[in-house]
Amino acid sequence: MEYEIGPDESVSTAVVRAVSAVEGRKPCSLRPLADVVDPTALDSLFDARYDGTPRTGGRLSFVYNDCRITVDNGEYLTLQLLED
Repeated sequence: MEYEIGPDESVSTAVVRAVSAVEGRKPCSLRPLADVVDPTALDSLFDARYDGTPRTGGRLSFVYNDCRITVDNGEYLTLQLLED
């Protein structure tokens, strides 16, 4: 599944929303994202630079709630369900 991160949506919020949609569960029922990655650090990686200019490029992958999450450029998420 691909998920486009909204212009006013943080990367960490997008991850939780996308995983809850794929799994058909409420976000509050998922394992805390902080158990896997620091949400503040995740957001900071893709936030605008200190002078307000956008960051370009960058990719990060990690596993959260049986999904491989790949964040591309802070604009898109790709979710791949992992097999047991």
